[in-house]
Amino acid sequence: MTPEAVMTLAHHAMYIGLMMAAPLLLVALVVGLVVSLFQAATQINESTLSFIPKLLAIAATLVIAGPWMLTTMLDYLRQTLTSIPTLVN
Repeated sequence: MTPEAVMTLAHHAMYIGLMMAAPLLLVALVVGLVVSLFQAATQINESTLSFIPKLLAIAATLVIAGPWMLTTMLDYLRQTLTSIPTLVN
């Protein structure tokens, strides 16, 4: 296994990890920003007010983007497992 092959595998793994995390993180960021604006406008400082909407939004995002995420992960796993014989040489 060459260093280039290891770097390619690591790069691809990090890219897939970023693709899996990005939708959830972006939704949490947007919901957190909206809730923070609402809290600043109404001067309500309740910690659960920011947690519950984020939790619901992330759950909805998982329901919507879950099939795509699963397909992407399975494709990556299939590609990695089928490339093992070529990497051993």
